[in-house]
Amino acid sequence: MIGKSLRIIPLGGLGEVGKNMMAYEYDEDIILVDTGIMFPENDMLGVDYIIPDFKYLLDKVDRVKGIFITHGHEDHIGAIHHVMEAINAPIYATPLTRGLLENKLARNGLSQKTVVHTVNAGEKVKVGHFTVEFFHVCHSIPDGVGFGIECPAGLVVHSGDYKFDHTPVDNWPSDYAKLAEFSRRGVLALLSDSTNAERPGWTPSERVIDDAFNKVFREAQGRIIIASFASLISRMQQVANAARAHGRKMAFAGPSMQDNMKIARKLGFLDIDDTLVVPIDQALTMKDREVVIMCTGSQGEPTSILGRLSTGTNRLFDIKPGDTVVLSSHPIPGNEENVYRTINRLFERQANVIYEAIAPVHVSGHASQEEMKLLLHLTQPKFFIPVHGELRQLKQHAKLAREVGIPEENIAVVENGQVIELTADAMQLDEKIPNSYVFVDGSSVGELEADVMRDRESLAQDGVVVVNVILDRMSGRLFREPDINSKGFIGEKDSDALMDQVRKRIAEVVPYSNGSVTQDVERAVRDVLYAETHRKPTVFVSVSKV
Repeated sequence: MIGKSLRIIPLGGLGEVGKNMMAYEYDEDIILVDTGIMFPENDMLGVDYIIPDFKYLLDKVDRVKGIFITHGHEDHIGAIHHVMEAINAPIYATPLTRGLLENKLARNGLSQKTVVHTVNAGEKVKVGHFTVEFFHVCHSIPDGVGFGIECPAGLVVHSGDYKFDHTPVDNWPSDYAKLAEFSRRGVLALLSDSTNAERPGWTPSERVIDDAFNKVFREAQGRIIIASFASLISRMQQVANAARAHGRKMAFAGPSMQDNMKIARKLGFLDIDDTLVVPIDQALTMKDREVVIMCTGSQGEPTSILGRLSTGTNRLFDIKPGDTVVLSSHPIPGNEENVYRTINRLFERQANVIYEAIAPVHVSGHASQEEMKLLLHLTQPKFFIPVHGELRQLKQHAKLAREVGIPEENIAVVENGQVIELTADAMQLDEKIPNSYVFVDGSSVGELEADVMRDRESLAQDGVVVVNVILDRMSGRLFREPDINSKGFIGEKDSDALMDQVRKRIAEVVPYSNGSVTQDVERAVRDVLYAETHRKPTVFVSVSKV
């Protein structure tokens, strides 16, 4: 320890995109910022999503004084019910974020036991040794905030996801004055979003999408189906504006999209007339040129509405030739393959597909390099810690900080689990706490070990061969030919000849086995299969005696 210090413990979001969660610890008090999820990578078979590894907090739950949420995207709130099952602390959020949180908590049976406080941008909350000031930032969802976190060690600015959009859809720009005020008070450290650290220049305004949408609505002759994140409230408003201007009715498909729309309308963050919105059932009976449907699935998720539309398995409606499908999002790193596969399938079903690569139907909600430099200049921090990004993005953000005058020794590029200690005069790295992926697979949370994931990958790559060997109890010889079944390994046309070789080899091995028949047969089967196919399927052998 370096005297009485502020400890910053990244539990998620550093060295990766997603599952953002940060702990701030001073003396006996802890506050948390965000509780997000991360989408699984392509090789994480069967995994629904990944949550932060917060085991560090489990023996300190009584010390957690509050959970502060920057905004309502899944990578910042998606794990809230998992955290609240273990930690009984009050949550502090802006009105829209609170509405989205409460909906998520209610779906998981936690609304009664969880206290959620509304805090507006510009207000502050004192918990324990911490005073947290909420300041507004532009992002791709309304009511986003960053935090000024003050404790006896000093003032830390936590940016949250932000961009400096001078013409935001909701006409509410980021709070430059508050950032400048923080600078006058003296900022000990800045923790800033690194998502677009490799992207030069400025991120375009959300307003550029309006022209692209108007072009789509003007030219489309059939139905328009727009896929986006269910929490992308600003995009709902832009679609509603285009629908109103071009004489179409608007419908929302999918419970999450419908729930979020209702919450945002109720709280005044969506300006959509009752006459503009129709139920999805009614929309499907209307003339194609009179309707636009918003749905989920912009990341190519197989079970989403757009994913099922692309394969013809959606229950409620199907793609028609002449439909215009708009993917209003950018593929999350690791999701590119799913997204482009979905686009190809939609084209195969004779839809006209419009996506970011061919039209400006999406812009990022994150700051690019010039905005990152501006934030550094506005806050003038003594120390700088890039957050929210893969290691390459954190490194690039650190380089930008050096370019604007932050000394190398005052910058900490760290990954999840690395504890940082700050005093008014010094920053140093302390211990690194264990931090790993916590997989959610159905109702299983954190029960999937690395060996299970390896088994799934092996099964997916080379399939499985199951061998059932029946021996004569008295002689120990084969009672009859082994039964052999395979899945995902070899085509039926080539199977018979190969399995005959396997049976022949088993018949040779069994009489000479020294008691470990299962292992000997398993080894022999693997050898034959690899010699003939150069593949290594998972082999299961069962031995029984009659």
